[in-house]
Amino acid sequence: MNKKGILTVISGFSGAGKGTVVKKLVSDYGYKLSVSATTRAPRKGEKDGREYFFITKEEFESRVCSDGFLEHATYVDNCYGTPAEYVDRELQKGNDVILEIEVCGGLQVMERRPDAVMIFVVPPSADELKRRLVNRGTEDAANIEKRLMRACEETADIDKYDYVVVNDTVDECASNINDIIQNEKKKLIHNNDCLDVIINDYKRFERRK
Repeated sequence: MNKKGILTVISGFSGAGKGTVVKKLVSDYGYKLSVSATTRAPRKGEKDGREYFFITKEEFESRVCSDGFLEHATYVDNCYGTPAEYVDRELQKGNDVILEIEVCGGLQVMERRPDAVMIFVVPPSADELKRRLVNRGTEDAANIEKRLMRACEETADIDKYDYVVVNDTVDECASNINDIIQNEKKKLIHNNDCLDVIINDYKRFERRK
C-alpha cells in the first residue's frame, strides 16, 4: 500500500480566515503545516520559525537562485516562499502536508506537483471580507484597499483550483476541508502501489490457465 502523504494547497483572499482554518486542521486533524519564509516584518505575537521564517530580501533571493523553494511569490510588496526540503521529507514519512500560500504560489505548486489537492477558501461575501480585514486591526486603510483590490484580481484564478470552500465558521470550514482531503486520498492517483497489489493478486488466476 502507498504510504506517501498527500500535499494540499490552501489559498484564499487575505482576510478570508484561511490561517485560522489551517491552525484548526493542524491542531484537531493532525495535518503537518509547511512553514513559509517571508521578507515581511513579524506581526504582533508572531514568532520566527512558527508562523514564518522571517528573512531578509537578500537571503530570500539567494534561496531562489539555488532552487530552494517549492514556490515563491511577491504579495503586497513582500516575498514569500515554501522550502521544498521540508515538504518532501514529511510526505515521504507518510504525513499529509498543508501549504497555506497565496494564489501565485499555488499556481506554481500546481505546475510542479500536479497531484496536489488545490483548495480555495472564501468568506461568505465581499462585504464580510472587508469587515474581517478592518476588525483584524493589523492594516491601515491604504493596505486594506490594496488587499481588497488584490482579492478582486485573484477571483480570475479561482477556477484553476479543485475546490472552493466557504469559511462561514472555522469549525465547519475545517471539517469540510478535512472531508475533501480524506476523499482525495482514496483516488487512484494517490494509491498506485495499492492498484499494483490488486492487479498482481488477480494475475495469479491468469497464470493458472
